[in-house]
Amino acid sequence: MKIPFLVRHTVRRVRDIFGTFANPWSILFAIVTRRRDVVFQVDQLRITTLNSPGAWGPVLEVFVEDEYALDWFLADLPDDLVALDVGAHVGCFALELVRRFPHATVHSYEPTPSTGTYTQRNVSSNGFDDQVTVHTMAVAATRGTFTMADNGPGRAHNGVLYLGQSGSTTIEVECRSLADAVAEAGDRIDLVKLDAEGAEYDILLGTDPALLSTVRRFVLEFHPSAQHTYDEIRHHVESAGLTEVRRVDLGPDLGLAWFTRDPLD
Repeated sequence: MKIPFLVRHTVRRVRDIFGTFANPWSILFAIVTRRRDVVFQVDQLRITTLNSPGAWGPVLEVFVEDEYALDWFLADLPDDLVALDVGAHVGCFALELVRRFPHATVHSYEPTPSTGTYTQRNVSSNGFDDQVTVHTMAVAATRGTFTMADNGPGRAHNGVLYLGQSGSTTIEVECRSLADAVAEAGDRIDLVKLDAEGAEYDILLGTDPALLSTVRRFVLEFHPSAQHTYDEIRHHVESAGLTEVRRVDLGPDLGLAWFTRDPLD
């Protein structure tokens, strides 16, 4: 008898929770009893997010699935790496960086105000305020304001990609230009991670590619657009001297791509 997909998916998720996190029973208890928040513990890190699959899904992507292939992509980066995290969600990526690189400096940008509260809470409660700076604002081609959809605190599907969808709220948030974000990070940027839920085209194509000249590694999640294609992004980033070394397609113009300025093993 064929096991239904939902059952198989649930069994796999439970197995992942027990195989990855230090507190599997408390995670499952929070989910089953519908607590407002759920806490995931990895070694000494404690990540708190809204108790919803749409909110804790990205936690599993970073710590269970290694969506960004960090073991491979960051293998030769320095212990004091400098990173720019655009689309920080609740801080998983930034906290994983400082867990791996004890002297790292990370500038994290999370535009959804309610999600940014979780981001700052996770950074502060884990004692990384001196290494991770949380900016509760968007990144765009130019500074000013930015219109996006808000589907709730900690939801992965907040952004321009979801404007007009049923159940979402349209909000306007402050935004900083990519040039501003790069300048604040400093003269040397070892890593940029960009997951802006559809805003990646505005951020990158509206910015001089020379701005990325100090970036050593770049990883992004790209999304479908009615006006643009992923190839435009690839040409833009490669014109800055970075080379695409890996790409995972999840659908038409949907997936992840990795770029580097120097050879990878």
